[in-house]
Amino acid sequence: RCLSVLRRRCHIAGKRLSGPGLAAEGRVLHSVLYVYHSRLLRHRPYLALQQVEQCLKRLWKMNLVGCLETLVELIPKKNASKAQAECLVPSQPVLETVALKVLGGCKLILRLLDCCCKAFLLSVKHLCSKEFILLNTLASGLLSRLWFVIQYRCVLQTLTSLYGALLTTLQLVSETQQAPYIKGFTFPSDISDFLGVNISSEAKKQKALMLKTKKSTSWMKKLFPSVPEAVSKIGKKRKSETCTSAVKNRSIPCAMDIGETVV
Repeated sequence: RCLSVLRRRCHIAGKRLSGPGLAAEGRVLHSVLYVYHSRLLRHRPYLALQQVEQCLKRLWKMNLVGCLETLVELIPKKNASKAQAECLVPSQPVLETVALKVLGGCKLILRLLDCCCKAFLLSVKHLCSKEFILLNTLASGLLSRLWFVIQYRCVLQTLTSLYGALLTTLQLVSETQQAPYIKGFTFPSDISDFLGVNISSEAKKQKALMLKTKKSTSWMKKLFPSVPEAVSKIGKKRKSETCTSAVKNRSIPCAMDIGETVV
């Protein structure tokens, strides 16, 4: 029963980590940083974006997905019958290595969420100051999507539940045959104590902070103020006159731009 739970949670964690959302947002982030590298080396939101990319790179270089796939291959597919006294299980060194990587992955994802939140707040702040409008608009949208992908797919919560199954299996295996591999480190019984924060409350706090910044600054209204009524009426009148003349004049090609100039 313990092995089947561990197998199922490894599958779920692997799918959520290797989903298309995280990879796509990482590629977009890399492209944005590459385009603006020579122009914004000292810009604070750009430096914050670099920290986000660094966290993503470290997460991929851990190869946590590959480690979980290896562990799944070592778990027997069928449960042993009741008549059997023995069954094949992953060894203690393998379980300890995977558990240590899961702890590191949780720390990295928590750091990634924190960097996303800080970079988003910086981008909105500089956007309201009308600095590098295109970059900060891209950054705010990208960071909010990246943060949402991690939270919506419950990546951190999945890894914490996986660690619980790993720790239970590790204790049973170590009781059967002692073969410690990682020395000088005690695996925590509660992962929240190791991370130092409560995951659900931290996510709610970051979400409230990001939504509060959006509402309080109302940066869209500052960047795109409402058009005065007189200007809008003149624009509508010009547009109607231009369209009427275009319909009457059959010689104008259809692909020709007959729109009005921006006031």
